[in-house]
Amino acid sequence: MDVTIHASFLPHNDPDASLAFYRDALGFEVRDDVGHGGMRWITVGPAGRPGTCIVLEPPVTDPGVSDDERRAVAEMMAKGTYAGILLATPDLDATFERVRAAGSGEVVQEPAEQAYGVRDCAFLDPAGNMIRIQERR
Repeated sequence: MDVTIHASFLPHNDPDASLAFYRDALGFEVRDDVGHGGMRWITVGPAGRPGTCIVLEPPVTDPGVSDDERRAVAEMMAKGTYAGILLATPDLDATFERVRAAGSGEVVQEPAEQAYGVRDCAFLDPAGNMIRIQERR
């Protein structure tokens, strides 16, 4: 079988702030930007890798989700515990400085060696998604 991961989904609650983080701070390409009924789905991905995407979507748009579930998701997003993704870069220090200098994400952890054998850093994007960036070795 030849199966790959094409897209991951992360919620956003401010599409323009999300664009500032993923496009301007991380340098991702905008592949699609679709709106419908006051909502926006934005597809971004690393330059030169069209088969790898992150879809930034409004949280809990499914009409079957209860108001209590919507509140729980909003609370978890506000705390940074709802969603996340692990990215990789060959130069962690330069990537960290670029993202920090852009000011669109909140620094959670500066670059550090982890006891489990990787060197990484972490940010919260504008929606509270945990973005860990690992150094490729």
